[in-house]
Amino acid sequence: MALTRSELREKIMIILYQIDIYKDQKVAFDVEEVIKNNLNIANEFVKDIVFGVVTYQDKIDDVANKHMKEWTIDRLDKSGAAILRMAIYELTYTDTPEVVVINEAVELAKKYSDEAVRKIINAVLDRIIKE
Repeated sequence: MALTRSELREKIMIILYQIDIYKDQKVAFDVEEVIKNNLNIANEFVKDIVFGVVTYQDKIDDVANKHMKEWTIDRLDKSGAAILRMAIYELTYTDTPEVVVINEAVELAKKYSDEAVRKIINAVLDRIIKE
């Protein structure tokens, strides 16, 4: 059974979360393997976003930090940071409608982060699209 884009974004967030943990712990990892361990099927949408976030993470983090007030992305919890990175990547590098990106990010943040992080994610994405 095919997963919806919302379900795929949740998988992407989990994959990015794991990669962040591996980096912190200095554990060697292969992005393809992390994707395979979380997804039973090959999916280009997932691959594109995961590899995009990994490739452009420094640029994405710069964008996030520029739009945060008195915070930085590394102060967010790992799930919140993964959600924000994924959303910034989609806003910047894909043609996904802005309203869809923000709604999906906020819904994931409601499920995986606290209200303060959800508000930060929403505010940062709102500032980015207004720029």
